[in-house]
Amino acid sequence: MIEKPPVFAATPPQRVGPDLLSEVLRAVRVRGSVFLNARFTEPFAVADEHRYDDTPMARLRHVSVLHLITAGQCEFEFGSQRHALGAGDVIFHPYPGAYRFFSGRAQRTVSASEIVRRGPIEGVWLADHGGGGTEVRMVCGFIESIELQSLPLFRTLPAVSVVRAAEDRVGALIASAVREIAALADAAAPGSDAVLGRLMELLFVELLRWHVAQLPAQACGWLAAFNDPVVGRALHLLHAQPAHRWTVAELALRVASSRSALNDRFKAVIGHPPIDYLALWRIRLASERLHAGSDGIERIAAGVGYESEAAFNRAFKRITGMTPGQWRDHARPS
Repeated sequence: MIEKPPVFAATPPQRVGPDLLSEVLRAVRVRGSVFLNARFTEPFAVADEHRYDDTPMARLRHVSVLHLITAGQCEFEFGSQRHALGAGDVIFHPYPGAYRFFSGRAQRTVSASEIVRRGPIEGVWLADHGGGGTEVRMVCGFIESIELQSLPLFRTLPAVSVVRAAEDRVGALIASAVREIAALADAAAPGSDAVLGRLMELLFVELLRWHVAQLPAQACGWLAAFNDPVVGRALHLLHAQPAHRWTVAELALRVASSRSALNDRFKAVIGHPPIDYLALWRIRLASERLHAGSDGIERIAAGVGYESEAAFNRAFKRITGMTPGQWRDHARPS
């Protein structure tokens, strides 16, 4: 039976501090993106198993995917989930995983890598497949973000989110963006790939905002912290002064909590004690500075609260799996 996923809430997220979500999103950077303008006709069945060796997605790592249905109707399978989709609907899944689009009774399922071909402009690729019946159009954005490894925000997102265009104001706003993206992908004018990238980033941010808004009060996970008065205030302090020599005692005093209550609540909601989370956030900030500028590693280390470059190097390698120098080399445009 086809399941109909819940839509995002229609009320804005509550703010914790000046705007904790904005603070976090400023640390998110898209390293690269590829867009697929796809046309399928019934019957068809197309699977993506993230086998990108011979496709434009091969250069991307840590890929998140947005699928925007721009015309027609089809079905989508991801693991045990199955959803009916129509024009204006958006599928978002932040982690790699096999999925399938289909409509009608196709004789076989083809791999997406078999049907992708180069488009008329850089960064936009094409796919055309099916039996010649009713048309389904979609734009797929493949977005690379190394933050998938290091930022707790991404780890708490659901494996698949579906936004329905017709069911609330949020869906209507996203549907408008979908129409703009479809027009850009079809026009294939100079600069379209850059504009598509910005629009996809905006869609991604909007999905995060409204996901925060619809979380139940008892929810756990990083995003739930926005609705938790103690953890939310503690997060704001850590984000506002990441280089400060924080202790659990001082943090508890600042948020009017006991040390044990703060530590237990933080672990229950975030999955890490406060000081462990601070280490993750410092490395997140340092990785962005390595990407964005030419400051030396010693200066970056001091700026995020490390007293020595050696201690910073050890922490960076433990959390990211790379040395700071390797991270900077990877972040440079190829």
